[in-house]
Amino acid sequence: MDPTTDNAGTTGDPGPARASLEALRAEIAKAVVGQDPAVTGLVVALLCRGHVLLEGVPGVAKTLLVRALASALELDTKRVQFTPDLMPSDVTGSLVYDTRSAEFSFQPGPVFTNLLLADEINRTPPKTQSSLLEAMEERQVTVDGTPRLLPDPFLVAATQNPVEYEGTYPLPEAQLDRFLLKLTIPLPSRQDEIDVLTRHAEGFNPRDLHAAGVRPVAGPADLEAARAAVAKTTISPEITAYVVDVCRATRESPSLTLGVSPRGATALLATSRAWAWLTGRDYVIPDDVKALALPTLRHRIQLRPEAEMEGVTADSVINAILAHVPVPR
Repeated sequence: MDPTTDNAGTTGDPGPARASLEALRAEIAKAVVGQDPAVTGLVVALLCRGHVLLEGVPGVAKTLLVRALASALELDTKRVQFTPDLMPSDVTGSLVYDTRSAEFSFQPGPVFTNLLLADEINRTPPKTQSSLLEAMEERQVTVDGTPRLLPDPFLVAATQNPVEYEGTYPLPEAQLDRFLLKLTIPLPSRQDEIDVLTRHAEGFNPRDLHAAGVRPVAGPADLEAARAAVAKTTISPEITAYVVDVCRATRESPSLTLGVSPRGATALLATSRAWAWLTGRDYVIPDDVKALALPTLRHRIQLRPEAEMEGVTADSVINAILAHVPVPR
């Protein structure tokens, strides 16, 4: 995904909602150097009402990226550091006994926010990980038999470290499938790293985004208008069939034990639609599907052990499928 690429067939004036979301890149760049694809992925997830799994080694600004997005979007955000002793009620909230009224009252947990940063989500046991499943899928939390709606918009941005596995609990397939996108956060280029160090030498404090000049450039109303516009983006029958063919090809790949489910195909169609709108078109083309295939599908497939031993990766399998599935004209 690269928002800087030129797109033929744009509609011209992007409109206020698109312009506001485009301004996010410049605003977040005040705090985070580079990482444009990750910023775009987070915006796509917001447009599709989905959730994001951010994977990268420690120190590549995963947490800072989410905090900067929340500041630039004027959204409420909360952070939960996932640890082995974290309990489900620490995330969702619990009933608390009030001695004055002699009644139990619900104390909301940090999940009641617009943007929840689940830091190092794979460091907590499955019991606590599963506390997010209902929130991510149903946009509600049920405590003592009573469902409580979460605010809108609501997005879970979870981070995990791909190189340190001791003391971690890999996310089960059912939970991975709840994430709309899996974004990999790479190490910065040499020039970007020089820019990072220069900013810190000049006094940049990553804990004070206000001092860094990050200001709200869009709000919930802009996001709602953008979602309505995305819903009007045209998807031809040929594009729908192309998405289905790509996903079905993963189920037939000899390198995989698990292919993309129909829910994954629906996710790819939705993210392609959002990307088409962000780039200025009111219709989806095959290049939109290709641009979002990796982040939308890479966590929904499972490699065979022998393929992993041969150096095959999820990304390489998806790229090979994209190269062989016929593209509609």
